[in-house]
Amino acid sequence: MTKEIKSEIKIYSTPEKIWSILIDFKNFPVWNPFMTSITGKAEIGSKLVVHIQPTNGQGMTFKPTVLSRIENKELSWLGKFIFSGLFDGKHKFELTDNMDGSVTFKQSEIFNGIFVGLFNPEKTKNGFIEMNKKLKELAEKE
Repeated sequence: MTKEIKSEIKIYSTPEKIWSILIDFKNFPVWNPFMTSITGKAEIGSKLVVHIQPTNGQGMTFKPTVLSRIENKELSWLGKFIFSGLFDGKHKFELTDNMDGSVTFKQSEIFNGIFVGLFNPEKTKNGFIEMNKKLKELAEKE
């Protein structure tokens, strides 16, 4: 079974500014209402420690592996519950320069595995939306 969550927002800023905020993990606790902590390096093959805290939901910490890093364009990782095949999540951030002074920021996650059917993605999707709004607010400041 597979479930997918997607969200996107238009941000009036540059890909470089948005990217710098996105990979500055040490400042996530200051501005990010959903991914309240990330430690590790945004480098392919690196392990991260990510803590999420959905509004009105239970927090969770997981240790994904970075799959892609394309400067100012894309960052993705794969997280697994215990071992592959139970509950896996591939998370992706994408930045598309609209060439008009704005960037479309997309955040998505594809969940696979035996336990996916038990997962209600609504709180996680709301967390994506909250994070996107805060990222927009921060990136659009002068």
